[in-house]
Amino acid sequence: MSLADLFDLIERPLTTLSNIMNTPNSAGRYRPFYLRNLVDRVQGSTLNDAVDGKIILITGASSGIGAAAAKKIANAGGEVALVARTRENLGKVADEIRIAGGVAHVYPCDLSDMDAIAGLADRVLSELGRVDILINNAGRSIRRSLELSYDRIHDYQRTMQLNYFGAVQLILKFLPGMRKCGFGQVVNVSSAGVQTRAPRFGAYIASKAALETLCDSLQAETSAEGVRFTTVHMALVRTPMISPTKMYDRFPVLTPEKAAGVLADAIVHRPRYVSPPFGQFAAFADAVNPILMDRVRNQAFILFEDSAAAAGDESGKKPTRFDKPREVFVRATRGIHW
Repeated sequence: MSLADLFDLIERPLTTLSNIMNTPNSAGRYRPFYLRNLVDRVQGSTLNDAVDGKIILITGASSGIGAAAAKKIANAGGEVALVARTRENLGKVADEIRIAGGVAHVYPCDLSDMDAIAGLADRVLSELGRVDILINNAGRSIRRSLELSYDRIHDYQRTMQLNYFGAVQLILKFLPGMRKCGFGQVVNVSSAGVQTRAPRFGAYIASKAALETLCDSLQAETSAEGVRFTTVHMALVRTPMISPTKMYDRFPVLTPEKAAGVLADAIVHRPRYVSPPFGQFAAFADAVNPILMDRVRNQAFILFEDSAAAAGDESGKKPTRFDKPREVFVRATRGIHW
């Protein structure tokens, strides 16, 4: 059996099950194995109920997933605190929320600066009193092969700083208040690449995996206190972060609005993990026999080259090949960044 045949066998049942279990309006939400559509309708679970009277802090809220999630949550009645580097961009998002009748607060912060993060958290607690739901959405992604990374230890350092240490600082600042109130949730926007161990993304997925593992440990200490840690293994989303890799223009992706729907589900249901179908398959396959996934990962590494930016071609003129084998591979591993 060829790899293409294998991927087709994987894709067909997952796609069929997803189509059966999802309504058209919930495309992009991770519900194929949850029966959530039926449960929501029976129980009447809504985002409005989940965020009513709650203060939600969202990092990376000036664009993409963060901005879309902030608007969705504020529209449902949540009070949102918007965090990102640029005040002007945050202000635009806040203005849209306020025009629509929502409540938004703007907190510019360089999340690569630990002292700045500590100051931000102190200011938020002083002005708003607490944070009920923390969404660690801000992140840095680096797609670069090992061969091009031998002299780039700074790639690993700066990725870990923003994706891990910055998020940890916020968790440590806001967790005491959550434990005292007997309610809280930390939603970490991770990546399906953590489950697939995507090649070329070693620095990125290592930082996300570190945060996930830490929160598994913290959950063990806070389970009886009404605090929930949720890791969202997000599929590929059409944001500025993926724009340097031109082949992603051909990949199936979520829109920021659909990704915001994934986060809304996570807030409503407070699961420990949220994952796309192929991410779940990859995690299971790795647990049973990692050699199978090693072969899949290596095939992805061979099929998809480094981007022009990763290879140092600032002109972006490096050709991007996307023939039938690549199309089949991408379709079979839908939602994964390679």
